[in-house]
Amino acid sequence: MPTPLDHEFVRAVAVAADGSAAPLAADPSAEPTGPHRTLARRVKTLVAAYRSPDSALHGSGQAVAAALTHLRALRAMQTPSGLFAGGDNVQSPPDSAFTVNDVCDAYVLAADAGPDLDEVTAALAEIAGAATESLLIGGVHTPNHRWELSAALARLHRSFPDDRLPTRVEEWLAEGVDIDADGLYSERSAVYASIVTNPALLLLAEVLGRTDLSAAVERNLAATLDLIRPDGTVETVHSRRQDQRQSFALWPYLPHYRLLAIRTGRGDFARAARLAAADGIHDPDLLAQTLLTPELCRPLPAADAEQLPRDRYLPTARLAAHVSADVHTVVYGGSDVPEQRRIRSGLACNPTFLRLFAGAAVLDAVRLSRAFFDLGPFRAAATERLADHRYRLTQTLTTAYYQPLPKDRRRDDGAYRLVDEGRFSAAMSFPDRPQDEVSHTTRVEVDLRDDGADLRIDISGPSVPWALELTFRPGGEPQGAVSLGDGRWCMTTEPLTYRVGDDEIRVEAIVESGEPLAGPDRTDVLRYDPGQDYTVAGGTDATTGNRVYLGGHGPQTLTLTLRAKAVSGTKD
Repeated sequence: MPTPLDHEFVRAVAVAADGSAAPLAADPSAEPTGPHRTLARRVKTLVAAYRSPDSALHGSGQAVAAALTHLRALRAMQTPSGLFAGGDNVQSPPDSAFTVNDVCDAYVLAADAGPDLDEVTAALAEIAGAATESLLIGGVHTPNHRWELSAALARLHRSFPDDRLPTRVEEWLAEGVDIDADGLYSERSAVYASIVTNPALLLLAEVLGRTDLSAAVERNLAATLDLIRPDGTVETVHSRRQDQRQSFALWPYLPHYRLLAIRTGRGDFARAARLAAADGIHDPDLLAQTLLTPELCRPLPAADAEQLPRDRYLPTARLAAHVSADVHTVVYGGSDVPEQRRIRSGLACNPTFLRLFAGAAVLDAVRLSRAFFDLGPFRAAATERLADHRYRLTQTLTTAYYQPLPKDRRRDDGAYRLVDEGRFSAAMSFPDRPQDEVSHTTRVEVDLRDDGADLRIDISGPSVPWALELTFRPGGEPQGAVSLGDGRWCMTTEPLTYRVGDDEIRVEAIVESGEPLAGPDRTDVLRYDPGQDYTVAGGTDATTGNRVYLGGHGPQTLTLTLRAKAVSGTKD
């Protein structure tokens, strides 16, 4: 009995591939432009289109000619080491591994296609062979690179057997896959999980027969389920990579949710796969993936109905999500900055501690600035789960004034060590000096509700200005607040309503203790301050959108009531 196919899916992936490949095939002699990874991906798509009966380029000589043109350009980009030139990473084994992975996949597709692709097959083999030695001995500089490089070595071994290749892969895998108890990889990045780590581990599981690697992917996909937001994106606020300040679509997860839903029968994965394809299939690489992994073309199992309301707390990232019929709310207190005391690539730095989705009305970010020694906005150092829906986020900032050096530490030449004391660097041998410490504590308690959230914010310590920033996604305009111009508003003790169509978020603030809130004339207070780690370099991590501020001078305690109504419903 023939294996049943999801013909609608098969046709859709062919159309997506044709959208990329057809213009290339229309002018096959045109000189290709783009980095080496783009050239290799185009070759893979052209070969897949040639192979697929559902593609308009099936059996097309034009597609073969375009692939050869791209392969000549790709080979010219290989340096004598076999690694590819281009990009900001010089002589990079992992960057070249991305390209070699596509080259090897294209080789598998071309090698089985008959004599018309013999020249393509030979060119792909030449490129792969030239890169093998450098990838075999090459190093990496990010966590996900280990798995991308290992996948390239495994693919090379699959087509060009060499016992050294799986031995090197096992050396990388012996470090252990960097997945935590909650199912998040160490980079906590949706981009790198979906585009690098999950596909690499699935490939390694297939080539090496390592079911533990596919089990790791399943755990990551399960963890991601409750991070899928109503707008069809995946939560990134907790990421340690560049996507922590970006919106990232769900569709790159499609092949992984689809494949594991088919293999395991999981209805929750089937639902996620359908959500990932809800806006159509636009990834031209999916056609090649279906030819290399025909299981993807089988029908999905029945999708589970969404369970509402539901809660998920990820202790390792200190991130909570609460989802009801009207509202999707995220609380986050897992920044690396309080412990590392620096802003750095590879750290989770986003100071957003709350998001709220109510249909088309979206509160993208809630942030709190304090003018305390320019140490930056509130980033929780500790997160406590007080009850199923209640969380307490806490940060204490401590800095110091320094006393004269003890006699035995003084130098006649005045040449003391240049030291960073956490906020400032100077040739003053700070650790050798007695200190007078100054501390400032911020506590935020959040009670998540089916119709919004209640916040209690307590600011203690010396009297300093503070400002709470609520950034709403464009599409509406705050009602009940005073405009400050340039997309900025001042909120007072009057309720604020942000409405987009029939969806709305209502906010009300009450001062429990401390002086009254700052008025719209206090623009010196009503602003977001990214802190000196950004401003010393002329940078910022400020949000964009409709920004509403309320602020004052601490010590102060206030409550914030957020109530939402979503008439338009959520994305399903």
